[in-house]
Amino acid sequence: MSADDPHRMLIGGRWVPGGAGGWFESFDPATGEPWCRVAEATPSDVDTAVRTADEVFRSGAWSGLSATERGARVTRLARLVETHAEELAALETRETGKLLRETRALLAYVPRYYDYYAGLADKLEGATFPVDKPEMFVYSRREPLGVVAIVVPWNSPNYLTSVKLAPALIAGNTVVIKPSEHASLPILRLAALCAEAGIPDGVVNVVTGRGEAGAALCGHPLVRRIAFTGGPETARKVVESSAANFARLSLELGGKSPNLVFADADLDDAVTGIVAGSFAASGQSCVAGTRVLLQEGIADEVVERIVARMDGIRIGPPAEAGTEMGPIALRSQLDHISAAVDAARADGARVITGGQRAEVAPGGWFFPPTVVTGGEHTRLSREELFGPVISVFRFRDEAEAVRLANDTTYGLAAGIWTKDLGRAHRIARDVRAGIVWVNTYRASSPMVPFGGRGDSGYGSEAGLEGVDSYLQPKVVWVNLATTPMPDPFVMR
Repeated sequence: MSADDPHRMLIGGRWVPGGAGGWFESFDPATGEPWCRVAEATPSDVDTAVRTADEVFRSGAWSGLSATERGARVTRLARLVETHAEELAALETRETGKLLRETRALLAYVPRYYDYYAGLADKLEGATFPVDKPEMFVYSRREPLGVVAIVVPWNSPNYLTSVKLAPALIAGNTVVIKPSEHASLPILRLAALCAEAGIPDGVVNVVTGRGEAGAALCGHPLVRRIAFTGGPETARKVVESSAANFARLSLELGGKSPNLVFADADLDDAVTGIVAGSFAASGQSCVAGTRVLLQEGIADEVVERIVARMDGIRIGPPAEAGTEMGPIALRSQLDHISAAVDAARADGARVITGGQRAEVAPGGWFFPPTVVTGGEHTRLSREELFGPVISVFRFRDEAEAVRLANDTTYGLAAGIWTKDLGRAHRIARDVRAGIVWVNTYRASSPMVPFGGRGDSGYGSEAGLEGVDSYLQPKVVWVNLATTPMPDPFVMR
């Protein structure tokens, strides 16, 4: 299929156009130009996808396989993702503007999530209960839920899908994926690899489209579980939609994460962590540590070091080997970032470096790494910008550092930089965040759950906890007695 033809959705093992024949354009952020078209799902298409997934679930074509066999097929998927990692990375870079070396690194790691859950597939045990009725044998089973809706944004689409898809599959569920309209192709290609891995038709379905399709999916009466990554405003609509079907929810909603640097920290490590944790992926990361809190006495030096690093960053086309920062993924996002910096400047904040759109390539959506000081109560310092902008503040002691760190409605991540072990544990205890890194940043593993609180959402992904919400318990009572049943009106 050429880039000029609309890329089709996957429903029930068939590649289909949108029911109304509609399509939308995908843009290359490096040029600002459309590069392909994608089929647009209608609510009727979404209904077909969910009903197909439900029929396949009830048929037992996937849930009826042994857990060992499901694990084996997910292992095959892991190997296929490895084999096609370069292709998947290139698609992600083309649609999101993320550096090719970043998408390559991420796609090289994604198979570990499939491997981890594939190995876990036949180890999801039930339990027996030593009840106070000797004539009864009581045990529990852990069973799949049914149809799972996976809704993911445009940043890191393969990773954010895989961390949900892998546990959903090994648990025996079927899924309908709704990728962002700004990054559909990587997920369509992943779905094709699922079929190649031997996952039956209709187990993995993909509907492409915009907000209307997502709303229809989350509110569908046959959806039993919604795994959502995105922003708080959309999440509120997802929560409202889920009232119609009482679907279980996990919400990963990003953050405005603090990096706390104390005077005794290794400043080289701290500056490296701040730069990597704030400006990787052009700042378009849910865990970006964009609120930088510096202890008095080292603040000026740390800012100087950060600015020196920023001045040496090469901004350019994301597929070029020498590029260190690519474009912003969306034109609307670029406008949002620019407006927030301008407003902070007008409110008295000081822009130390950056702060204006970068003219790198004709039509491209580029914004330089930006450092802003002051303006504690500006929109810039309080809202998730999803761009390469950090806000710097100073603190005197631990108490003030914790107060500033917690002065946010978000609660996803935090970084602590200190050589004092006791302080590290105290701050980690007192900072309100789902993930705390000490003398490192952005480390992750399929074995370790992650999730947020407050406006950063709720629920866990990855690790053992990451599969629990894709299963439901069933308790079975078996009467072993050889004597007649007692009077049912006095049973206990």
